[in-house]
Amino acid sequence: MEDNSSSPNPPRWRKVAYGGMQPGFEDNHTDESFLEQMVMNASVVKRDILKVMQDSVSISQYLCIVALVVLVWAYTLRSSLDENSLLLLDVSLLGTGFLILVLTEGMLSLNLLFHYILNISFFITGLYVLAPIYQTLTRSISSDSIWALTISLLVLHLFLHDYSGSTIKAPGALQNPTLTSCISLNASVVASVFIASRLPSRLHVFAIMLFSLLVFLFAPLVTYCVKKYSFRLHLLFSVALMIVTLAFVHMLHQLLFVLFLGLLVFVNVVCPYWLIRIQEYKFEINGPWDEAKLCFDITD
Repeated sequence: MEDNSSSPNPPRWRKVAYGGMQPGFEDNHTDESFLEQMVMNASVVKRDILKVMQDSVSISQYLCIVALVVLVWAYTLRSSLDENSLLLLDVSLLGTGFLILVLTEGMLSLNLLFHYILNISFFITGLYVLAPIYQTLTRSISSDSIWALTISLLVLHLFLHDYSGSTIKAPGALQNPTLTSCISLNASVVASVFIASRLPSRLHVFAIMLFSLLVFLFAPLVTYCVKKYSFRLHLLFSVALMIVTLAFVHMLHQLLFVLFLGLLVFVNVVCPYWLIRIQEYKFEINGPWDEAKLCFDITD
């Protein structure tokens, strides 16, 4: 092939789309200007460990919420909480949740409030009617199997839960849930049914199911509204929730207290530190060889 460098006016190499060949150049020719547009670590985000630790608080917060639900289940199965105490707890949670929504959102109209009250009334009535079915649903299954399935479902729920709140909007807004959030919610509901089926009376089943669904359905919305309203209030609420949860876990079992404390430290300290450290090894190269991004200018 003819040597282009010896010609008085050698043809200039240019990039041809879809691997087209240019006369006078090999198909694997690399020009001196090929690496002029190379960019290193253009989209790599420099993370701050304090910011990562603050973001991880949302995970610890929901871990504490689920841990409190499990504690209520355990105390109820041990007959430490009766039906009246559970119903009082349900009413307190429902009233506190509505109060937080009204204070943080500030735009809860009377029509929307009436809509919520009507839906919750239907929801509570349906739970009470279905309570006898939940009570006898797993009568033929051993308690050990029930606990194993419940723990597995809670782990699945925590693994697929939307901790960023991307699927949550303000009250009254429509939002299409993702597949993972639906699986997470269904896992928590089934786990609640398994626990309720171990209780002796219909009122007990109704109270524990109402408590579980109130927490799993409305706690993410309430915590999201608090975080959107004030991040400092979100941090204070999360720290207080961790302290209360650790205190109740310590009352239940000291080994569980040590394990749960280690889990919180792992989530809030170790994981952010690992994320910052592995960022140092991230190496990204971009240049003219990347896949082209097509832009269409559509005009009427």
